[in-house]
Amino acid sequence: MKTCVVCNNNEGKYKCPTCLVYYCSVSCCNQHRANKCTLAKRKEEEIEDDSNKYEFTTRDTVPLKKLKLLENDETVKNVLSNTHLRNLLTAVDKSKNPEDIMQKVMLEPIFVEFADACLKVVEPETTDE
Repeated sequence: MKTCVVCNNNEGKYKCPTCLVYYCSVSCCNQHRANKCTLAKRKEEEIEDDSNKYEFTTRDTVPLKKLKLLENDETVKNVLSNTHLRNLLTAVDKSKNPEDIMQKVMLEPIFVEFADACLKVVEPETTDE
């Protein structure tokens, strides 16, 4: 049972979409939001629970904790402001054969820029000094 993070008395039936903590009522939700809820306030145990939400994983599966970092990255946001890129991503998402379309989309410079920006967030380069 998850306890409400605001009143600490009742069962937390609802989850904040930003930081994923639990609260029990509208009034507790309003209090929580008044405290400027951020992803940074998210409990570490909640983040670790995310790793179990994949049905199938491979060695290339990116942990949800890292994927969440994409939400706040300014470079990714700037690239996504490009209408052409959004149209390409929508086409891939709606395609019955996304593998075929991805071969073409990967040749687009704006998609390469987007992929690079995402990779820099989820797999930052390490500098060995």
